[in-house]
Amino acid sequence: MPFKNKAELESYIENLKSRPRGTRVFVCCGLGCLAKNSQKVYERFVEMVKENHPQVRIEKLEEKRSNPTPTGCMGLCEAGPLVMIEPQGILYLRVQPEDVPTIVDRTLSKGEIVEDLVYTEGSGKEEKRWPLMKDVPFYRKQEKIVLRNCGSIDPEALDEYLERDGYLALAEALTGMTPDDVIGTITKAGLRGRGGGGFPTGRKWQFARVVKSDKKYVICNADEGDPGAFMDRSVAEGDPHSVLEGIALAGYAIGAQEGYIYVRAEYPLAVRRLKKAIEDARKAGFLGSNIMGGNFSFDIKVKEGAGAFVCGEETALIASIEGKRGMPNPRPPFPAHKGLFGKPTIINNVETLANVPLIVLKGAEWFRGFGTRNSPGTKTFALSGRIENTGLAEVPMGITLRELVFEVGGGIQGGKQFKAVQIGGPSGGCLTEQHLDLVVDYDSLCSAGAIMGSGGLVVLDIDTCIVEIARFFMSFTQDESCGKCVPCREGTKHMLNLLQKIVDGRSNPGDMSLLEEAAQVVKDASLCGLGKTAPNPVLTTLQYFKDEYIAHVVDKVCPAHVCVSMKEYRIDPEKCKACGKCARVCPVDCIAGRPKVPYVIDQEKCIKCGSCFEVCPFDAVMVDWRKRSDEQQSA
Repeated sequence: MPFKNKAELESYIENLKSRPRGTRVFVCCGLGCLAKNSQKVYERFVEMVKENHPQVRIEKLEEKRSNPTPTGCMGLCEAGPLVMIEPQGILYLRVQPEDVPTIVDRTLSKGEIVEDLVYTEGSGKEEKRWPLMKDVPFYRKQEKIVLRNCGSIDPEALDEYLERDGYLALAEALTGMTPDDVIGTITKAGLRGRGGGGFPTGRKWQFARVVKSDKKYVICNADEGDPGAFMDRSVAEGDPHSVLEGIALAGYAIGAQEGYIYVRAEYPLAVRRLKKAIEDARKAGFLGSNIMGGNFSFDIKVKEGAGAFVCGEETALIASIEGKRGMPNPRPPFPAHKGLFGKPTIINNVETLANVPLIVLKGAEWFRGFGTRNSPGTKTFALSGRIENTGLAEVPMGITLRELVFEVGGGIQGGKQFKAVQIGGPSGGCLTEQHLDLVVDYDSLCSAGAIMGSGGLVVLDIDTCIVEIARFFMSFTQDESCGKCVPCREGTKHMLNLLQKIVDGRSNPGDMSLLEEAAQVVKDASLCGLGKTAPNPVLTTLQYFKDEYIAHVVDKVCPAHVCVSMKEYRIDPEKCKACGKCARVCPVDCIAGRPKVPYVIDQEKCIKCGSCFEVCPFDAVMVDWRKRSDEQQSA
């Protein structure tokens, strides 16, 4: 039954909030936990509910749906599958189906904590356990605005979103605010685009607002293509209605009639939940004609992309929706003046739009209570790499990299030494230990040669080869270049070839100068943001890790012992029993020997595949990493 006005919605929400509360079991069914068997954990809880187990005292929130509740991402992906029990706020980690009866018997029935399943640090007398989610180090410094509902509601149940004041912001805007009021609130809040460059959202909306046109569009960019980034996907999966409400508010603000969510087809769960949310929102009257009895009509469509990284760029994204090849176009005109189908269009990413409902509902000053003066609010980060707590975190702007890596992230795996952090994805920069106390906001990161990007953050330890990392990201951006402009098409290829020569040990000192020169040309001359930011990993690693490049280029040494070309396989004649196994598996016939005579590897022919090392039963095959001479090391 569609809501006809704000009063009806408020009354309905109050009824939802007044329902009696009981124990609720939330099972994380984000993709990270699903990959670790959380679906079977959820199904085991469901089985016990259906069996009317006498110890299961779980409230039935709706006639057709009972707990446990499948949720979106809870954040601490490394420790999944996660199960949270409310109202206590108990968090269980690495839960398997066989653990469910124990949780039911001890926690749901007796109120006891299953100690073996809670977050633990240290061992012996130093061991510390935190059974409550709010006390777990990963969550302590987080402030959740965008992720406010992820992990604590059923993303496919509209009532659960409404119970959290869902769509009240839209109702407030339609009944008590003009479009200019909405834009003014977003502008005063200082919300900046969370998808890359950090452009002021209110200013972008104002550009489209003042353009006269019979048709305008809002596009939600959910084409998240950075390696290791999963912020937008997690929000779309875990709280799709917050995205829809943000899109609708943007549409009202600029005078648009239609919105698109451009989401990559590789996100099937996000696609399914977004489509379900759109259908439910239409039935409830939050989308469609004359929303909540007013004059505003707006609808949303989902457009699945083919996974091209360049389609994260606004003009390429627009071309893809129009059915053209996803390639960028020169600007101006900007999309706010001439965008989708030649009409004024604003494009914001998922995270940006998910902020909007709470800003409209709670006000600009409330939002400015988080973050810094020029970068208010919070930012979600996908923490990955050599870090203890990999996962999704939302922290206030102004947090330091040190806090993010060592407190929220739990530090480096295995207690190894920190080396660097790659922030901003393949278009970001590689920052060092000297930047750990750098404040995380748009301006500070830019001054250090990095960018916020969409929020991918890859932590590197001492065993990581910086040159290989630069080569990996350049390989990605070169492969994703659409090829439209020469600087990006040819420049990234040239840079990749130079980096490949360096890690292969075939370079000369002049290659470093060529690499830096090419990077600067690509940065200055490329048509779109992909090409302009592609050199960032190379430029920052050349700036902060020049010694490591010199080791590869001059000394033909990989200090991290990663680059395959800089190692040799040798056979210890004292250990070799001349069994011939190594020679039989060698794909290039570079190992020679005869009975009772130790075998020898021809280094000129060896392709360093490691087959001989793997099959030798006597540990006679050794890996010999090239090292600098004493003279070189002292120099």
